Amino acid sequence: MPPKKRERSPSTTPVPSTEAAQNDGTQIPDAEWEAMHDLLQYIYDYRTQDGFDPSKLFHRKVNKRVIPEYYETIQEPIALSTIKQKINTRAYETFSQFVRDFALIPHNAQVFNRPDSGAFQDALVIKEQLEQRLQKLVESGLITKEVAQLPDLGEIPTFEDVPVEEAEGEGEEEEDSDEEGEEDEEEEEPDLDDEGKPVVKRKRGRPPGSKTKHRSGDDEGENKRSRGRPPKLLTPMEARILAVLKGLRKPKNNRGQLIIGHFERLPDKATMPEYYAEVKNPIAYDTLKRKVKRKKYPTLEAFMADVNLMLNNAKEYNTDDSQIFKDATQLQIEAGKLYDNEKAKPDDTFADDEGKIPMPNGILHNGELYRVGEWVHLQNPNDLTKPIPAQIYRTYKNPNGQSMVNVCWYYRPEQTVHRADKHFYNSELVKTGRYRDHNIEEVEGKCYIMFYTRFFKGRPRGLPEGTEIYVCKDRYNEERHQFNTIKTWASCLPDEVRDKDYEMDLFDHPRKMKKFPSPIAYLLKDDQKETDELPKVTWGADGAPPKIGAVHRRPRTEKDSPPPEPTPPPPPPKVETPAPPRPMATAAPSYQSSALASSQQIQQQQQRPPSTGVRQTSFTAPQSQATFAAQHAQSPMPQLQQRPPSAHQAQSYNPATPHTQSQHRPMGQPMQYHHIQQQQQQHHSEGIPPNPALYAPRAPSTDYRNPPPIEVYTLPDHANLSIPAEIREQYQRDEFGRLLFFTTPPVSNNITNTNTPSSIQGHSVRYLAAKARRAESQQAQQTRQAETDERAAKKARTASNAQITADVEALKRKALGVLATQLARSSDLGDVELGNLSAAQRAMSEQMSAVAANEVNREKRRRLRLGEVERGYGDDWDWRVT
Repeated sequence: MPPKKRERSPSTTPVPSTEAAQNDGTQIPDAEWEAMHDLLQYIYDYRTQDGFDPSKLFHRKVNKRVIPEYYETIQEPIALSTIKQKINTRAYETFSQFVRDFALIPHNAQVFNRPDSGAFQDALVIKEQLEQRLQKLVESGLITKEVAQLPDLGEIPTFEDVPVEEAEGEGEEEEDSDEEGEEDEEEEEPDLDDEGKPVVKRKRGRPPGSKTKHRSGDDEGENKRSRGRPPKLLTPMEARILAVLKGLRKPKNNRGQLIIGHFERLPDKATMPEYYAEVKNPIAYDTLKRKVKRKKYPTLEAFMADVNLMLNNAKEYNTDDSQIFKDATQLQIEAGKLYDNEKAKPDDTFADDEGKIPMPNGILHNGELYRVGEWVHLQNPNDLTKPIPAQIYRTYKNPNGQSMVNVCWYYRPEQTVHRADKHFYNSELVKTGRYRDHNIEEVEGKCYIMFYTRFFKGRPRGLPEGTEIYVCKDRYNEERHQFNTIKTWASCLPDEVRDKDYEMDLFDHPRKMKKFPSPIAYLLKDDQKETDELPKVTWGADGAPPKIGAVHRRPRTEKDSPPPEPTPPPPPPKVETPAPPRPMATAAPSYQSSALASSQQIQQQQQRPPSTGVRQTSFTAPQSQATFAAQHAQSPMPQLQQRPPSAHQAQSYNPATPHTQSQHRPMGQPMQYHHIQQQQQQHHSEGIPPNPALYAPRAPSTDYRNPPPIEVYTLPDHANLSIPAEIREQYQRDEFGRLLFFTTPPVSNNITNTNTPSSIQGHSVRYLAAKARRAESQQAQQTRQAETDERAAKKARTASNAQITADVEALKRKALGVLATQLARSSDLGDVELGNLSAAQRAMSEQMSAVAANEVNREKRRRLRLGEVERGYGDDWDWRVT
């Protein structure tokens, strides 16, 4: 018989720290160290009359990521694990320091929580038990009465009710920064009361009449500017797991104690090392909660396997007659019942209160499958050329059957409020706290956002060519207009993809990441001061990010990174061996651009030497709209802002290899801008300092709100002359006869002679009419095609139904034939058996007849013999029979 196991204490003591001791604690007697340990263990093991553990909320510090406001209120956060660590490392110099640390636990809970909350009431219980244990130490003579007196740690603030609206508004405050250890396996859950509900936090008193801050103007309204974490939308499998997890907290044993209390946390490794030597796969209830929160379970059965493992470990380690063994058996039965109940429910019952049905497998749209964790471009009503980069957090169907995605927005630098001298990486974005629901039809396509620590090393493997790639370094707090560096990139991702990594195609050597000035630095007013209030962003259409941000001169804070160091001057050119000009690619001629300037500026440019094919660009001071229209006969209109090419496209460019526009230029991007980016990439790879004009988005303007002038581009001289003169005469030209290329189309459609600069080349009425007819023809063709497809589909359905009917009839006939064959075979077998039975009966009858005949003959012979004996005399016999 195997030896009986020893019953273990159900202590929920946390695992002690493994840090080295800071001092030897020789100034405290060993008896006092033993008293500290016993007092701490007593608080861990203490249970109320109903079996409740009042210390469970104070085992570890509050999770800063879950409740960041706790650390704004509490100056000295502490937990029982902190005290245990100090005892193990003998960090206390006096017993009074130990008493003060223990007194901080109930004091902090009273300061932060409401008086009617579970945490506040638990703190009072802990305080009462602490005072009682210290009084016993005084009575034993181990410590003095002065040492046992709890110190005065400050006044407990009075409680003031907070209006519901105000509490909700503050609850939406975005988490400003990541916390170290956010992905640690010891991550805490929010504080729960004795019923398993989140603890209602106590708000500090605010001045009378104060109100929650709301943004004014167009920014008001939750429907317009939604913020906060994404909505909880559980799949049916996740909802079932959560229901079983919560159901495990309800069963009680025959003593009226909650059974789950034995399994809340694993035993202390320091005090029970034999448990970990005997139990190969230790697991506790808090581990289950953490794995459920991080969506580690692919199925309900996988979760139930861990539940059974937890309970089987307890049954294996403890004796059969122990209370823990009995409670584990009872809880295992209850877990099986919960599993059966949840498994029997149909999936439709798990839709949320708004009727949203999750789609965990993603949404198929325009041939692309969009799933949680993927980066997408959304339509931007303010500027169609700048879609909204976002990451998908939820995929679901609304009650109307429409496929929806919940995404987190990312802002471009020009959509934020920052210092005028702030610099950004090329294609940089910032993570916001805005989570919005969008119809899948608003998704334009996929993009990709990389963390800045990887961006200079390589690019994700397997991305389709032309995918826009961004880099992200900071979170952006819209309320405070602060940039906070992201410490852990996984904290910015949905739970479903936090543990997933991606393969990369690494560069030959890490690239140097250069920062560029703010693209909206020109918005800074000359009269702005450091003491001015922060400027406000300019909002546009509803449901869209800011149309344009703002810049300021306020003092630099500790979170503002210093501007990059100036670029060193270029080395002097070697005059003796000038480099030959780079050959022009015949497939795609290079372009030079210039903003339309005054006639005096054009005359100055006339003295320049002929174009040699080198890519050039120049930016002149913007003119007023009236002057611009009068000089160039072009209606003023806002500049078409272009998206910069992706880093992937810039990486693939080789200036020594001829290429065409379609190979590397993204759709919708001007060819000139693409070549500027290529020139920047070429200079960067060759170590040539960039030309500031290439990166300056706009020249400063006297009126910072007026849009910049319309950019006009021309071909090099040899490329311009290669166009026949009769064709060039049909379009607008400058004074040198070069064709003009505009970034935006003309507004007016007037047709005049194009030889004069005051005319505007537009579309003729004939062209517009033909265009309208072509559109009508295309629409009619599409309608006819749709009708044809519908008829073909209907015909196919009819044929399919007829075929199915014919197949069914054939199967019926076949079944009837098989049945008839079986019946006939059964009838034939019956005839044979009847014949055999008749033959057997005849044989039996004949046999019986023969037996009867033989019996008659034997009786005759017997009588004959008897008669002969009676008539016989001596030796004379009468053999005659009478």
